[in-house]
Amino acid sequence: MITKIRRALCLSAVLALLIALAGCSQKDDQPTIGLAVANQQADFFNMIRQSVEAAGEKEGMRIIVADAKGDGDTQVSQIQNFITQGVDAIIYIPAGATAATIPVRDAKAAGIPIVTVDRNPDGAPGDTFIATDSVAAARELGEHVIDITKGRGAIGVIQGQLGTTPEIARDQGFREALSKAPDLRIVAQQASQQWAQSEGFDIATDMLQAHPEITLLFGRADALALGAAAAARAQNRHDITVVGFDGDIAGLQGVKDGGLAATVTQQTYKMGGLAVESVKKLLAGESLPAEQLQPGVLTTKENVAPFLENHP
Repeated sequence: MITKIRRALCLSAVLALLIALAGCSQKDDQPTIGLAVANQQADFFNMIRQSVEAAGEKEGMRIIVADAKGDGDTQVSQIQNFITQGVDAIIYIPAGATAATIPVRDAKAAGIPIVTVDRNPDGAPGDTFIATDSVAAARELGEHVIDITKGRGAIGVIQGQLGTTPEIARDQGFREALSKAPDLRIVAQQASQQWAQSEGFDIATDMLQAHPEITLLFGRADALALGAAAAARAQNRHDITVVGFDGDIAGLQGVKDGGLAATVTQQTYKMGGLAVESVKKLLAGESLPAEQLQPGVLTTKENVAPFLENHP
């Protein structure tokens, strides 16, 4: 009798162990991806996060999100935590230019694939870089500005974070377009720190007071542009045209309502899905191109409605 009980207990223990091992095996088969987001206060980054989470769920991936809240040093620590936890891959949206190279170098030293999105650290690129072709898109936006101003006027630029990929690329493309219109000049520019609407308002307020000749404001992100538009209204400068860049929901609504004359719509959800697809390929040992740039779409009141209904 005692022998039978012992056998039963042994059998139960073995079954429990097998179940536990099966559970562990099943868990180990699910790749864990660390998603380092610059900040979740911006619609643009939130849309990428949502897309990564949705695509990751379809692929059977576990997504761990870390929000740097715009602080580069915080993000370095967060990615160190990813590495310590032994994530299988990292999707990285740098919080800024400062210390942006450290996470890429650390991940590569640990043998962890890393996909950079929107911003690619100078001197330490990810295994692949996914972003909008901001040079081409900003050039098209600049050409549109020339059309609506008839090539004449004074421009104030509210820049994004200096040294970041989108700021550099948008500056390059916009200036390339303006080189064809010598009577349309940039007379003032100032950088923001967080690409935030409040910064756009404050910078534009000071800029318009110092340079009343300004007839057009370019916010290098929709949030900056919306802040600039509010500043122009506060000073009763209804003669000022404002354009942005991003195509986030607030910016698109601003175009529809007439507060912004134009923006560039980035294919945000597509980029998030492409980041997950790229991680899957890297984990399978496939090689990817250094850059996977997506076209941005010049968006005006004439074509804004579809993007509000179904953002790309």
